[in-house]
Amino acid sequence: MDQALISTTFTIEGYTIKKQLGMVRGVTVRSRSIFGNIGAGFQALVGGNITLYTELCEKARQEAYNLMIHQAAQMGANGIVGMRYDANEVGNGITEVLAYGTAVVVDKNP
Repeated sequence: MDQALISTTFTIEGYTIKKQLGMVRGVTVRSRSIFGNIGAGFQALVGGNITLYTELCEKARQEAYNLMIHQAAQMGANGIVGMRYDANEVGNGITEVLAYGTAVVVDKNP
């Protein structure tokens, strides 16, 4: 699926939605390792961006995003509208990241 056909809005500029296929989602659950926590703790002592956690969060978002795209492609979609992220802590140091939206079939406008 062309990543340009994924939008946080409910339209895709230059395209017409021909069919809505339903909600799609990708979910991943991640935890921090003890070594990651120690390294992040040292970063927190000096302040600023805690890059170890930033990298973990970005990897989790990317994995959830890719899973959502895969599900949409399996449904026959060539676009996703209303795309959003959500995250919840499901346990101590364990976080769920969810990417979701509506799978659609779109045609390029003439």
